[in-house]
Amino acid sequence: MKEKELIKAALAARGNAYSRYSGFKVGAALLTKDGKIYSGCNVENGVFSASVCAERTAFYVAIAAGEREFQAIAIAADETDYCYPCGICRQVMAEFCGEDFLIYAVKNEADYKVLTLGELLPKAFHFTVKR
Repeated sequence: MKEKELIKAALAARGNAYSRYSGFKVGAALLTKDGKIYSGCNVENGVFSASVCAERTAFYVAIAAGEREFQAIAIAADETDYCYPCGICRQVMAEFCGEDFLIYAVKNEADYKVLTLGELLPKAFHFTVKR
């Protein structure tokens, strides 16, 4: 897997964040099953419900490009702590990924933690269509 490349992409995406209100810059880099990387950053808005997290930005860019299979995401914010996806982002991940999907919480290129979606979102909600 492209672990180091994924982490570098998340750190680079953090630089594009628009965090005018909180000052909390986040970058994410999403790795598809076929090895492509899609990056995203958080984009804030004066109306906070219109803001979007870096993780969802990366997913939505990849989905808009036709991707549906993913293997990992790296998330980088402030270098003083690890950044984990919020509940909404975890649910978006659960829509497209299995419990073994890897999540890298990155401080810097040498300091990061790796967890699975199953660890961060046990018993995820899955909608079942009744027919």
